[in-house]
Amino acid sequence: MIRSFCFAPSFPSPQKKSISHAVAGHSDSPLPVRLLLPIVFTIGVLFTGSNFAWASTEAQPNIVFILADDLGYGELGCYGQQKIRTPNIDRLASEGMRFTQHYTGAPVCAPARCVLMTGQNLAHAQIRGNRDSGNGRIFPGQWPITDDAVTIAEVLKEAGYVTGAFGKWGLGPSNTSGSPIKQGFDRYYGYNCQRNAHSYYPPFLDSNEREVQINPYPIPGHDRKPDGEVVAEDYRAKNYAPDLILAEATKFIDKHKNEPFFLYLPFVEPHVAMQPPQQWLDQYPESWDEENGPYRGENGYLPHPRPRAGYAAMISDLDEHVGTILERLEQHGLSENTLVVFTSDNGPTHGGRDPRFHIGGAACTFFNSTGGLRGFKGSCYEGGIRVPCIVKWPGHVKENSVTELPSYFPDWFVTLSAVAKVDLENSDLTSNVMLDGINLLPELNSTSTPTRESPMIWDFHNYGGIVAIRDGNWKAVRRNLLKKNPGDWELYDLDADRSEQHDVATEHPEVVKRLEATYLETRSVEPDFALPIYDKRTRRMAN
Repeated sequence: MIRSFCFAPSFPSPQKKSISHAVAGHSDSPLPVRLLLPIVFTIGVLFTGSNFAWASTEAQPNIVFILADDLGYGELGCYGQQKIRTPNIDRLASEGMRFTQHYTGAPVCAPARCVLMTGQNLAHAQIRGNRDSGNGRIFPGQWPITDDAVTIAEVLKEAGYVTGAFGKWGLGPSNTSGSPIKQGFDRYYGYNCQRNAHSYYPPFLDSNEREVQINPYPIPGHDRKPDGEVVAEDYRAKNYAPDLILAEATKFIDKHKNEPFFLYLPFVEPHVAMQPPQQWLDQYPESWDEENGPYRGENGYLPHPRPRAGYAAMISDLDEHVGTILERLEQHGLSENTLVVFTSDNGPTHGGRDPRFHIGGAACTFFNSTGGLRGFKGSCYEGGIRVPCIVKWPGHVKENSVTELPSYFPDWFVTLSAVAKVDLENSDLTSNVMLDGINLLPELNSTSTPTRESPMIWDFHNYGGIVAIRDGNWKAVRRNLLKKNPGDWELYDLDADRSEQHDVATEHPEVVKRLEATYLETRSVEPDFALPIYDKRTRRMAN
C-alpha cells in the first residue's frame, strides 16, 4: 500500500493542464503535489514466492474488467437474488471467486471511476463527487482528471498491453486532459458524458475523441406521461447503445487476440432510464406490475409500462452482454489466460418523491436490491458502497470459492499491476505516485490473506457531504458535512450488525476518535471539491 499526505492537484477550468500548472494552482499548499511515502506491500509477494510467479517467457495474462452501473449487492442470483435471471454472471461466480465484502470507491458514478482508475481513495482522489465540466454544452462531460493523474491503463500500456475502454467514462470530455485517449487507452467507444448515458437511444456515442451519430431521432433520457397509455416502444429508437458498445468491445478482442490486452468494460446497465429490449421484458411476468401499475416519470427519467419487469430486464440484458464477452474469449481460446473481474460502481438506485418507485421507476425494494443492507446509491452505508465482485482466472483462482476479505476499488490498481508484472516502485510512471490499495493476489491465489495497514476511506462530496471509514469490524459514518448543521459520528460493528441498525458511537468514543484522527492524518485537500469542515483542519495539521 502506498499512502499520501499531500494536497491533490486542482484546475480552475476543464482544459488540459500540465503538472507545473497544477502545482502553481495551490498557493495555499505547503506540500508538493507528489509526495512519495513508503510502499508497504512486499515486492516478493507481488512477483515471486507464489503460484503467480511465472517464467518471463510465459505470456502475460489478458485482463478484462467489467463494471456494471448502479447494480446492487443483492441483484444477482449468486448473491441471493430470487427473481432476476443472471445465468452468465452466476456461472462466472461458480468458475471463480465471489467477494462478500467488496466496496466501491464512491457511492456515485464519476468518483467511483476515478478511484478505480487511479488507485487513490476519496481522501486523495482528484474527483470526489459528480460534477459537470462546466463547458456549457448539453452533454458537457464531467470534471476532468488532470495530466497529473496516473491511471491503471497508462501503467498497463507501458507494460506492453493494448488498452481499450467501452462504455461510460465520466472522467472528462475529449478536449480535456480527462479524455480516455489521453489517460492511457488506445481505443475508446461509448458515452464520454454521464448525462448522455441517461438514454439508451442517445443522439451520439464517442469513438475515441469524436462524436459519432447513432440515432437521427434520439430519445431524451427524461420525460413524463401523466395521462394515457404508457407504451415502451415510444421510448425506443433505431440503435440501442449497449449493443453498439458490446459490438465494439468484441471487435477489440478479435483484433488483439494474439497480444496481451486490458479490456475495461464500464457497461451502463442497469442505470436508468429504463429502456430494455422487448425480448427481455417479455421474459418476466405481467403480474409483477399489477400492484403499482405503469411508471409515468414521477421520479425522473422515462416512463415505462411495466417498471418491475423493465428493471429486471435491464439486469438480464447486462448479464447477456457479460455472457457474450466470456463466449468471445472462449472462441479465441483466451479464457485460460485471462483474468476477468466483474463488479459494480455503486449500490442500487435510491427512492424518490413517489414512494411506489425508486428513481427512474427502478424496483429496488421489490427485488431487495441491497440484499438487506442499509442505504442505496448516494449513501455511504453498506447498501450504497458494498457491491458484488467476482473474479475468474483459471489455474490461479479456485472455482466456486468465496472470500470475506474486506476490499475496495483502490486495491485493483496494485493488484492488476501485479498481474501484469509491473514493478510499481521502479516504474517511471508510478515511482512518485501515492496509492491506497493492497495486493489481492495472495487472497485470489488462496495462499495467504493480505494485511491492510490503513483504514478504507470514503470522503464523498455529494448528497450533503459524507465521510465513512472502515477499519476491521468497525465502520464510522458522518453525514451532512456540507450542511449548516453537520451530523455526529455514527459507529457500527459490522461483524455483529451487518445492516447498520445499532449506532454504538457513544459506547466506544475512543474508536470514533481514533478513526477520525487516522482519516485526518492521511486526507488531502482538493479545492475543486471543498469540504470546509475538514479542509481547515487538514491545512492546520499540514502546517
